[in-house]
Amino acid sequence: MSQTAYDAVVVGSGPNGLAAAITLQHAGLSVLVLEAKADIGGGMRSAELTRPGFVHDICSAIHPLAAGSPFFQSLPLAEHGLAFSYPPLSAAHPFDGGIATALGPSLTKTARSLGADEQTYLELLQPLVRDWPTMAADVMGPLRFPKHPLAMARFGLDALPSIVHLARRFRTIEARGLLAGMAAHSIQPLTNLATSAFALVLMTAGHLRGWPVPIGGSRRIADALASYFLSLGGQIETNTVVKSLNQLPPARAVLLDVTPKQVLQLAGDRLSPLYRKQLERFRYGMGVFKIDWALDGPIPFTAPECQQAGTIHLGNTLEEIVAAEQATASGQHPDRPFVLLAQQSLFDASRAPAGKHTAWAYCHVPNGSTVDRTDAIERQVERFAPGFRDRILARHTMNTSQIEAYNPNYIGGDINGGIIDIRQLFTRPVLRLSPYRTSAKGVYICSSSTPPGGGVHGMCGYHAARRALADVFSLTPTIPLTHG
Repeated sequence: MSQTAYDAVVVGSGPNGLAAAITLQHAGLSVLVLEAKADIGGGMRSAELTRPGFVHDICSAIHPLAAGSPFFQSLPLAEHGLAFSYPPLSAAHPFDGGIATALGPSLTKTARSLGADEQTYLELLQPLVRDWPTMAADVMGPLRFPKHPLAMARFGLDALPSIVHLARRFRTIEARGLLAGMAAHSIQPLTNLATSAFALVLMTAGHLRGWPVPIGGSRRIADALASYFLSLGGQIETNTVVKSLNQLPPARAVLLDVTPKQVLQLAGDRLSPLYRKQLERFRYGMGVFKIDWALDGPIPFTAPECQQAGTIHLGNTLEEIVAAEQATASGQHPDRPFVLLAQQSLFDASRAPAGKHTAWAYCHVPNGSTVDRTDAIERQVERFAPGFRDRILARHTMNTSQIEAYNPNYIGGDINGGIIDIRQLFTRPVLRLSPYRTSAKGVYICSSSTPPGGGVHGMCGYHAARRALADVFSLTPTIPLTHG
């Protein structure tokens, strides 16, 4: 490890670590990023997991929040090799009987497809789609007085209830199922308060910018962020395992792209007793069991909408999805889990050899579960795509322990950096005036364990760097966030 003095050192090169590093370097500081693995990226990595020529995303796959991130939009990432492919439909939700509903780029067409719920859908989503460009930075940031309080108040009225409560406005199974599938991205019981917020943000993103697939794999996002950071004069060292802050070269600020469990390991001796106790109470959520497939052809979904969507939500009705998520949160492994599936190769030919395809899927499992969910997931796919298993050439699976070994931030398979329920939505990782500051002077947390939480958007890193710039260097960010 370099012993050169730096203004700031960032530990971890996930989307938030790189976002923090870029923000600091852009402000004129000297910044070093340290990554334990051989490759940068955290959850933004891709590899040939099954067979040569089949490129699979190891964690993140579809990127509505990356496309809509005010921070990412402010960077010249296209100049550094990042390109997206936009499926005609962002997400499809099939039901028994061969029908499906879908989230498309057109708000009016999506609403019209919901029949009797057309007007209800328009009344719910139209204000969000209209106001999102002015609200995005407030929604994707720490708790504070918003710059646009009326728009945020309107959002809050719909976002704070559970999705089960919000769905009562709708009459059709299609609309209710669509809402449940969107809210299930929150990885928590759908009766929890604020699960509606996840659905509304994802649907708004679909109508404004779509849910894109990074051409070449999610690793291309990491590559572009790193390329831009290096072009500013930043430095990155890989294969560098940090076990204590005492290993780091001299720096005025240290930003940790890790969760509270690792913060305690790295910096516990520098933290106040009260702050240590607060971090020890941080709660992690459900884990995931993930499968990647190499396929002999596209997934033969019965509903045609599923052939046009990058993401498929497999869970049937709202009632079935609610029951599956509740059972999983209670420590069970339901026979019919909610499955989130992505079919990137339909929209990015670089992912598989000619005529072949890849697919990516996971279901939620109790935190730390090592139960093999391969059969349960494949039965759910087969339920809506008869003949799917006949097209499998090879598969690669990861249980929660393997996922945590791949990325230590995924404690017990929790890919959100801690449960994002109402108790940890804005007060993650602890209740403090600034969630990014630790009790140790000059040490900050910039991971998804801080607001706004999980997802590839970089906003946790941006806000943590903004806090460090003000506290340590008396500077403000020189990257103006894009609104719109």
